[in-house]
Parts: sequence; C-alpha cells; structure tokens
Amino acid sequence: MTERLKIFDKDYNEIGVEHREIIHERGYWHEVFHCWVIEKINAEWHIYFQLRSKYKKDYPCQYDITAAGHLLSTETVEDGVRELEEEIGITAMFSQLKSLGVIPYSIENELIKDNEFANIFVFELVGGFEQFSIQREEVDGMYRAKWEHFMQLAQEAVKEIEVTGFRYENDIKCFEVKNISLKQMSTLPKIYLSELISRLKNFMEAS
Repeated sequence: MTERLKIFDKDYNEIGVEHREIIHERGYWHEVFHCWVIEKINAEWHIYFQLRSKYKKDYPCQYDITAAGHLLSTETVEDGVRELEEEIGITAMFSQLKSLGVIPYSIENELIKDNEFANIFVFELVGGFEQFSIQREEVDGMYRAKWEHFMQLAQEAVKEIEVTGFRYENDIKCFEVKNISLKQMSTLPKIYLSELISRLKNFMEAS
C-alpha cells in the first residue's frame, strides 16, 4: 500500500486516515501542498513551472506547479515546505513562504478521482535557474514564463505562451525557448487556475 493521508469531508473537517491509492479510487477529499515560485526580473514578475518526469504514472511530461505534494497523515501544512527541497533543490523555511489560502478543486477522469484541498504558497526566488537542483525521478526540467503571459493563458485570452527553461535529455541539461498551451498543463483545472490567478494577482500588486 502507498502512504497514508488524512481524509476530510467537503467542508474540510477531518474524518479519518486512508491509503493514498484508495483515496484516489474513491474520491476522498485530502490535503496537498502547492508552492509557486516567482521571481522579479528587470522589474517584471515571472512564474516557474516544473516539467513532470516522462516516467511519472500520472500526467507525465506536463507542466505543473513549481513544487507540490501530498501531506501525509503525520504532517502539518508547515511540513509541506520539504517539497521545495525534495523536488527542486530549494532550501527554504516555512516563514519565507507567503500563504494564498486554500483552494478546493476536483479532477475526475478514467484514471483518478482527485478531490483536493490545496494549501497554496508563494516563494520569491533570487538567482534564476542556477538555484534549482531537480529530483530527476520526479522532474525532467524547469521553465518560467512572464506572469502577464501566464495570466492571459489561464484566462484563455491566448492559446499559447513562450517559456524559457531547461530539461534533461540523456543526462544532458538542455536550455530552450518554446511555446506551451493549457493542454500541456492538464494537472491544473480551470476552477483552480481561475482562483489562483486572482490570488496571485492581488499578491503581486501588493508586493
């Protein structure tokens, strides 16, 4: 069996503990940790995405939240900060993260019933791509886009945006510039993106 997670009712009241695979089979609500890494470059905000490993069971080769993961039954939300170091090599204290609150959302398809309470955080990076050291079993690369462009994509005002970043091919780190669409971000449903954009916009305007 996989790791055990807390499960909740639809109002975010804890009701027990269950194995992860059963949670996704039966659609139990559970907690996850999401951290979006952003950086101001030449007075303009940028947002980073991880490229999920081609070997991942769920959503391989998709562009996703900078760092994210499930919270185990023995963990608090604060413990989620470990995902930054485990997945992308960023060492940060929980006090360095800025909370954007909780976004509940659901994904249901032929493979999964995923009902999540996503605890959303922001981490402000300094130093660009050199700061990342990715966990190759989980992540194939790191990319960034201009915040304004990502916001337009999430709102479906444009079909594609330009991203810059790197990926590993046969252990060679390859930098590239390319265009991506929402179809390549299928881990992020519209209801999640809509709320995320609203909260991130407010955060950036206040920063």
